[in-house]
Amino acid sequence: MKSGHSKTGRKPLLYVQMAEKVLEEIKKRNLQPHDPVPSEAELAKIYSVSRMTAKLALQILEKEGIVYRLERRGTFMSADFVQEEVNKSVVQPAVAPQKQAKRRIAMIFPNLDDYTARIIAAAEQEARKANCHLLVRISTGTEDETECLQELYNDHVDGIILYPRGRMKCSEKVLELNLMNYPLVIIDRIFRELRIDCVYHDHYQGAYNLTKYLIGRGHFEIGYVSISFDGVTSREDRYKGYMQAMLDHNLSVNSNNIFLHCTEDFMSNLNAPNPQLETFLGNNPLLTAVVCMDDYLATSCLYTALHMKKSVPEDLSIIGFSDIQLSSLLPIPLTTARQITEQLGQAAVNLVCKRMENSREGAITIKVNTSIIERSSVHTISRNLDSQLVSDFRSGQLHQS
Repeated sequence: MKSGHSKTGRKPLLYVQMAEKVLEEIKKRNLQPHDPVPSEAELAKIYSVSRMTAKLALQILEKEGIVYRLERRGTFMSADFVQEEVNKSVVQPAVAPQKQAKRRIAMIFPNLDDYTARIIAAAEQEARKANCHLLVRISTGTEDETECLQELYNDHVDGIILYPRGRMKCSEKVLELNLMNYPLVIIDRIFRELRIDCVYHDHYQGAYNLTKYLIGRGHFEIGYVSISFDGVTSREDRYKGYMQAMLDHNLSVNSNNIFLHCTEDFMSNLNAPNPQLETFLGNNPLLTAVVCMDDYLATSCLYTALHMKKSVPEDLSIIGFSDIQLSSLLPIPLTTARQITEQLGQAAVNLVCKRMENSREGAITIKVNTSIIERSSVHTISRNLDSQLVSDFRSGQLHQS
């Protein structure tokens, strides 16, 4: 029987030891094909372990073809696993696997674009410094992500970095690996229901700084637009950053200036007018600036404003978030918050390497700062500006591009 994931010099994980004990019990009882195997509850009682440990042990035996499981009926000996094979599979004392020349780290992404490619490039450089191989997998959904995680785990990959873009909650496989203390780091997302290692951009501070930047440029009537939060923490944090900046600078927050339920239909045609944003802008003629949840929504807002014969940025300043490649190529290049991918990739690799060295401290959260990229989509309103705000940003808190 194959042993579970273990590191050089480590004692095998508890559920791996349990699988070996169950196999010994099968041999001792001389179980025949289709005979029932002790249940999770029985095994937990016999060996004084949790039912989760017993369940994981049986899952190992199932993957090896030693047993099969029927929902609500139990676990049984496989017909293909004859007693002769049981005798061959007497578990020897655990032996540490031969040390590989290089450890392996895998990164799982839902897609490849300019943003994720930059994260991978930074992670690759950091992995080389740590004498590790970097593998990249693309998952197309929750089920595919689960399969990727399981395959990498079965292949004894030393650690995984997962980017679950747009996910409302973590998958059961992530919960399972976290429970087993497997080296797993989440990037650019946090799951509030789970204490797990993560590295993500400080979305709150980024949106706060963008709003503060607009105030420093003389804007007081500032709107905010977003697609529905749907439990995605980055969307919530950006909105909270906008709100706090407005309150901290004694600006009233008009609920009419906020639109948080834009659908994602606009993504199929970014340069077409967006009926929802057209209604929002038409109902709020006093707005001089809009903070958008991300650059895609800002792009849709830009083309909608131009369609409405609004001059950007003179009539309406528009600001985005993420600094995707598109933002610098628009008819009016977009001022936005750049998510610094180099720091994100480096920090994720360093954290997963720390866990691969058997670090057992509590869950670690690392926040990566954003920077403002100043382009052409923001207009300065001539009024008595807050000189300190202008000075702050001119002294290095923004970049021109």
